[in-house]
Amino acid sequence: MTNILAFFLFLYPLFMSLFWIIGGLIFYYNRERSKLSPLLLEDQAPLVSILIPSFNEDENILETVQELMSLNYPNYEVIIINDYSNDSTESLLWFSCKKYEKLRVVNLKQNQGKANALSYGVLAARGEIVMTMDADAILDPDALQYIVPHFITPKNGERVGAVTGNPRIRNRSSLLAKIQFVEYSSIIGMIKRAQRVIGKVMTVSGVIVAFRKRALMDVGLWDKDLITDDIGITWKLQKRFWDVRYEPRAICWMLVPETIKGLWKQRIRWAQGGIEVIIRHVNIFKDYRQRRLYPIFLEQVLSILWAFLWLFYLLYILIFEFNRTLFLYGSFLALIAVLQLTIALYLDRKYEKISLKFVIWAAWYPLFYWIVNVLVLIPAVPRAFKILSKNKQDFATWDSPDRGLPR
Repeated sequence: MTNILAFFLFLYPLFMSLFWIIGGLIFYYNRERSKLSPLLLEDQAPLVSILIPSFNEDENILETVQELMSLNYPNYEVIIINDYSNDSTESLLWFSCKKYEKLRVVNLKQNQGKANALSYGVLAARGEIVMTMDADAILDPDALQYIVPHFITPKNGERVGAVTGNPRIRNRSSLLAKIQFVEYSSIIGMIKRAQRVIGKVMTVSGVIVAFRKRALMDVGLWDKDLITDDIGITWKLQKRFWDVRYEPRAICWMLVPETIKGLWKQRIRWAQGGIEVIIRHVNIFKDYRQRRLYPIFLEQVLSILWAFLWLFYLLYILIFEFNRTLFLYGSFLALIAVLQLTIALYLDRKYEKISLKFVIWAAWYPLFYWIVNVLVLIPAVPRAFKILSKNKQDFATWDSPDRGLPR
């Protein structure tokens, strides 16, 4: 029995790493390797409404707004939804509204979560294309020039419900931030490329994603009771056969946690959100038309199963059966993981010239990623079942995440 378990624990991550690598390279060579330049939409540029839900963001919101006022796109508005902040966010936004004509603010009188705030923002939006961003993010000036054409292209453009961009990390002063820089290139970059090759993605990146408003209304907007709005809306759109795409040239600069506590809270929320979506959408197997979602669903289930079995097996071999062969297997998997990360950084080199300098941090990644993602599942699983056992009308409220060390 232990031999079968060891066989699965070794082959599963090996197979998935090779799949991500091959899929990522196919995406790159078919859709990405040409010379990168914005498409410079002019007369045909549709109005884009940029929504930013905000709760206690007085440290970052002014910088985000200021950067948004100079995008290389002719037709957009910015709407900030202040979800009843109890710091100086509201007064800062009032000052910004007087300064910037493109900016509007929606002040909510009760904190009811990010998904609820986004839903109010959609109702206030004038554009048919709605982009959502985090309040600490800095959007690349050319990002809309790359995202918008997906929605208006004559070939299948009407089927596009969402286009997610390429998050890049702004803060890199600590070891945690450097490791996450490598992680975002492999997880957000490589895996999304590979998933798009098979036609479906697990989740859009909530920090930068644009939606067709009609698609959002078609699926009933975001699930307000789920802890992760981005995963939930991705599955709702794809179940209704809206196309969800990845555009690596649309770059957004974000802040990541630089403390163990902040990272721990973030990863529990991610893990919980993934489990909630799996439970809620298990009914896809009743509908053969959803078959293209089956691989994404099964991969998520197997990854959770693998994590728990890995923890169990690790404890078993440390107590009863440690040997050199197991050490060699682990070393080989770590080598494959580093290879995946190195290739991912190579694919991203055109977006950041310094990317390959971070290969040295890839050596830390397998150990860091496996341990953290196993441990966060322990509290995440019961939390997910507890949330889904409640009334679906309950709101998943939020608090301000760790934005990194003081800059």
